[in-house]
Amino acid sequence: MTTSGPPHVALLATPGMGHLIPLVELARRVASRHGATATLLTFASTASATQRAVLASLPPTVSHRPLPPVDLSDLPRGAAIETLMHEECARSLPALEDILADLRRTTRLVAFVTDMFGVDSLDAARDAGVERRCLFMTVSLHSVSLILHLPELVLSVPGEFRDLEEPVRLPGCVPIPGADIISPLQDRSSPAYGSIVHIAARFRKNEADALLVNSFDAVEPDAAAVLRQTTPGRPPVFPIGPLILTAAKTSGANGTTPHQPRAACLEWLDRQPARSVIFVSFGSGGALPAEQMRELALGLELSGQRFLWVVRSPSDEGSLSENYYDAASKKDPFAYLPEGFVERTKDVGLVVPSWAPQTEVLGHDATGGFLTHCGWNSTLESLVHGVPMVAWPLFAEQRMNAVMLAEGVGAAIRLPEVKDREAIAVAVRELMVMAGEGKGAVVRAKVVELQKARQRDSVKVVPRQWH
Repeated sequence: MTTSGPPHVALLATPGMGHLIPLVELARRVASRHGATATLLTFASTASATQRAVLASLPPTVSHRPLPPVDLSDLPRGAAIETLMHEECARSLPALEDILADLRRTTRLVAFVTDMFGVDSLDAARDAGVERRCLFMTVSLHSVSLILHLPELVLSVPGEFRDLEEPVRLPGCVPIPGADIISPLQDRSSPAYGSIVHIAARFRKNEADALLVNSFDAVEPDAAAVLRQTTPGRPPVFPIGPLILTAAKTSGANGTTPHQPRAACLEWLDRQPARSVIFVSFGSGGALPAEQMRELALGLELSGQRFLWVVRSPSDEGSLSENYYDAASKKDPFAYLPEGFVERTKDVGLVVPSWAPQTEVLGHDATGGFLTHCGWNSTLESLVHGVPMVAWPLFAEQRMNAVMLAEGVGAAIRLPEVKDREAIAVAVRELMVMAGEGKGAVVRAKVVELQKARQRDSVKVVPRQWH
């Protein structure tokens, strides 16, 4: 290993914008705040137009190296995304070890970082001789706590989580109803369940030097206090968030460049009153069944509130879009909207297909609320910009996030399980109507409090002893 030059960090992002965006920001901050250089490693399945645009925003101190494609054709059709990510990582280990060995020869490689679905890549990093290895958790501290306690829960819960009569209680965490435990754990017979249990078991082997978590104390104070305690049998936990891409760094997130015109939806927001628009988006991977998409449209219309809706063609086989790796809708999403909806709401609403520059929308003065799937990236972006939420979770750990946000911290209004147009309209009005002292007022005040607390928090990127 070379001993000259600045310290170098290699970071591996498993597929999906929810993993890529915070790791891009972590790489950027490692370089800008610690005088290091970095290499961001990605999988072949990450090569979508949307994700290429994010990678194009990397500074010169951070390079990008894609791993070669691997064959996943033997996996069953419709395999869960957790299974796909886990398998792609496992089959990429030889190539990853070669790249890390090369980086050790050509740079002063001091650390390797991967997100949780890349946990098996710690083997490649160890075999390549990388001294410090850590996991970067792109989820909440509540989710981290669940994963750390999963080996015991697997033994103590005899059946399926969804059938539990009492909520799951973890130290420092809001009680989580069994049906709201992360979706891959809801079916013990599924390969995705096995993938998560495997990941949890590896966490407990102390193979990582640290768990870096993209969260901050103010939003999860009790969980942060518990996880900061040194515990035998697990790595130390460092909340280092919120790591989000700022508006200036996401100019390419919708496929544009700084030299192209400003997004039309931002121009539309410029013409709306302050805090009057609810932004509706289900992230880069979320999609609604056709009937729920219709109810959402009619609910927004019934609410009478201004809205900006990022719409994607429906997915009737589940809430995870087949576009998980690419936000672009494969079909015309407008064809699935209620007849006449766009024309009837043209004075108060704007519907845009597939993608919008989310951080810029949330940071706009006209945005006063966010109807969200509760993906952790979107949640952090909303909190950073002081935007209260209506929670409509879909998959992964989003239902857990919704419980924590609505029942714990009080930063969101959660929609009921039956999401018809009337329930949607009531929740949107409750959040957006500024008069009165109902739940909407309480949620708005709490989000402002969290925004200020986050600004006071000192953000640490890597432990000082790693320099």
